Amino acid sequence: MTPAIFGIAGAQLTEEERAFFREADPAGYILFGRNCVDPQQLRALTDDLRAIHGREQLLVSIDQEGGRVARLRPPHWAHYPSGQTFDALYQIAPASAIEAARAGAHAMALELSAMGITVDFHPPLDVRQPGAHDVIGDRALGSEPMQVAAIGRAILDGLAKGGVAGCIKHMPGHGRTTTDTHHALPTVTASEEELELDIAPFRAVNKAPIGMTGHLLFNAWDKDKPATLSPFIISEIIRKRIGFDGLLLTDDIDMEALNGTVPERAVAAHSAGCDIVLNCWAKMPDMVAIVDQLPAMDQVALARLDNALKTTQLRDDLGEHKELLAKRDSLLELAGEAA
Repeated sequence: MTPAIFGIAGAQLTEEERAFFREADPAGYILFGRNCVDPQQLRALTDDLRAIHGREQLLVSIDQEGGRVARLRPPHWAHYPSGQTFDALYQIAPASAIEAARAGAHAMALELSAMGITVDFHPPLDVRQPGAHDVIGDRALGSEPMQVAAIGRAILDGLAKGGVAGCIKHMPGHGRTTTDTHHALPTVTASEEELELDIAPFRAVNKAPIGMTGHLLFNAWDKDKPATLSPFIISEIIRKRIGFDGLLLTDDIDMEALNGTVPERAVAAHSAGCDIVLNCWAKMPDMVAIVDQLPAMDQVALARLDNALKTTQLRDDLGEHKELLAKRDSLLELAGEAA
């Protein structure tokens, strides 16, 4: 199995993609808006991916946080609010905010699992910092680490109840970013003592099944390599200090925060200790080169993948979806917040 998650070009697989994926056997796939036309089409696409591999517990992933990061949108799918909405409620009624986040994530997972999606790259556990770039911004669950951890854990619980594995991101923390990592590499100059605040939510929720790195340079830990490419940050900070032993993915290696060709970035990230490389943009030459240059997944990474997917479950109906959304919305109204 190739330690990569690949994107798909359109709403259906091309014959070239089908043949390539069958041969390459990637660890999984990621979906974007370009792949999601309506429920019938989307479930047919994910069923098609499973047919290639012959395994139901296939990693089929998506970025579905709510707010501005949502690949599934109305009118075919429900609307979900940003992290800031739960942050606002937490200031008034912490227990209600936690329960609203859990109910909303459960409802979200019911939609995702009905579409054949098993992994949601959610929640972000990045602690919001004043003056930082708004690439995180209202996606954050708050500016206090234990609040972020509490809401994030509730989101993971809700997703799991709906048969979907969550993913904590962006380790070891994206809250201090000064630029959008899609376009440039941020340098974080905070001290080791200050960075304890950034890693605290990840340490508190370190039993999550999946985690994702961030493309940031942390001077206190590695002056030369961003977290995704840094053996020191992955082994000493993420694995040891945070204590995360789950499946570790890169953020999208197409982002311009990283130097070199996409295949070179993939090799560097895998060599640094990432279990799986995330390559989103379905560019066939890049995918072919990644398969050619990466070794097969080792037994440790395969075990982490199996563990991450073991509780995922597909469904053919939405179950209590409406009731969960109504529960979420009634709780949000306590703070005058609208979903």
